[in-house]
Amino acid sequence: MDDGTNRLGWMLDDALRMPETRYAILLSADGLLMAHSERIGRDEAERQAAGMSGLQSLARSTAEFCGDAGTMWRQTVSEFDDGYVFLVAAGPGAYLAVSATQHVDMETVSFRLQELVQRLGKELTSPPRPGADSRA
Repeated sequence: MDDGTNRLGWMLDDALRMPETRYAILLSADGLLMAHSERIGRDEAERQAAGMSGLQSLARSTAEFCGDAGTMWRQTVSEFDDGYVFLVAAGPGAYLAVSATQHVDMETVSFRLQELVQRLGKELTSPPRPGADSRA
């Protein structure tokens, strides 16, 4: 992916209009960067995508601790001295990660991320338009 193919980046930028948010990335289950917000460079976004892939994999492996090994993973929130990382399922094989400061309203971020996931889901599952040139 290069910045010219970051076609969903605008949706991530829109999500960052919430106060105290920093960065957003969309990644595949295998850790490939699918899109990134404008505030984060592509190289850093790719590095973070690889890490987030591992994080969601670890979280999913602990499902049995929640009561049933088959239960679906939905979200992981990691807390640090300087803020939070929200990692949510964004569709089949896709995950959305958002970084925020320690002053963020966590409930608002979680709600907005679920709204964004609904919008992204439509984009990720929409078939290409007939006659659309994929090289454009």
